[in-house]
Amino acid sequence: MIIRSFGGPEVLEVAQVPRPEPGPGQVRIRVAAAGVNPVDVQTRSGALAGAGIHAPRDVLGLGWDVSGTVDAVGAGVRGFAAGDRVAGLCDRPGLALKAQAEYAVLDAGAVALLPDGLDLVAAATLPLNALTAAQALDLAAVEPGGTLLVTGATGAVGGYTVEIAARSGARVVAVAGGRDADLVRGLGAWRVVPRDGDLAEAVRTAVPGGVDAAVDAASLGVRALDAVRGGGAFVAVLGGAAPPALRGTRVYHVWIRADGERLAALAAAGLTTRVAGTLPLADVAEAHRRLEAGRQRGRLVLVP
Repeated sequence: MIIRSFGGPEVLEVAQVPRPEPGPGQVRIRVAAAGVNPVDVQTRSGALAGAGIHAPRDVLGLGWDVSGTVDAVGAGVRGFAAGDRVAGLCDRPGLALKAQAEYAVLDAGAVALLPDGLDLVAAATLPLNALTAAQALDLAAVEPGGTLLVTGATGAVGGYTVEIAARSGARVVAVAGGRDADLVRGLGAWRVVPRDGDLAEAVRTAVPGGVDAAVDAASLGVRALDAVRGGGAFVAVLGGAAPPALRGTRVYHVWIRADGERLAALAAAGLTTRVAGTLPLADVAEAHRRLEAGRQRGRLVLVP
């Protein structure tokens, strides 16, 4: 799946290209599933190019999440063999060939072995979203028993953030709509507050003085920052969404990086994966339209 120009879903193109060969330290994966994420829409529209995230080029590939089976390994690769079930993250935005393809080549360090019980389609929702959640929580650094606000708690990144944080002992205050309250409680949320109204007041009613940290998966910015205690931590998930460091708050932006070892641990942890639906690769434009329409519960996944 490639684009040759920026625009709407009509610019998406299925291209016939030679099968990529793995170089030294790389793994070739026969793709079983590839997730569709907001970053794919931002690539297609030109938003990432406009933000200087990748250099201009004639052809751009799409897709960050991939799962499937190892097809070939390059020189010097250890720990992977043909037939292994794996997932991986293609975290370089400007490549001509990425994960939404029949075959994908990734650095071995970006690839994780999968447990036998994890379905390959479900596994394709993990790399970008679960790694983003885990790396955001590293920055938030909430101690067991501490309090964490998670906005966008019903989304892919937000849901994994709630679950991973709760398992680590944090008391999670999740922002969600009323009909999703049971969902986020099932992920481990300690309190659920509504999206509408005075967010800071609702959070500070549950946690006097404010929460220790926030992971802002919904890009609420200062609305979420106002719920954090002075000297706490705030982690923005989307580029350009970090608010000013008011009241001595430590403000961070999580820039995702591939980490096969961490991904393997997340895959083995039995996290709650949510597949919103599957579509064939050729119908990727429909996946983009659904993603732009919003309110997807989980991730759409492309299959060959």
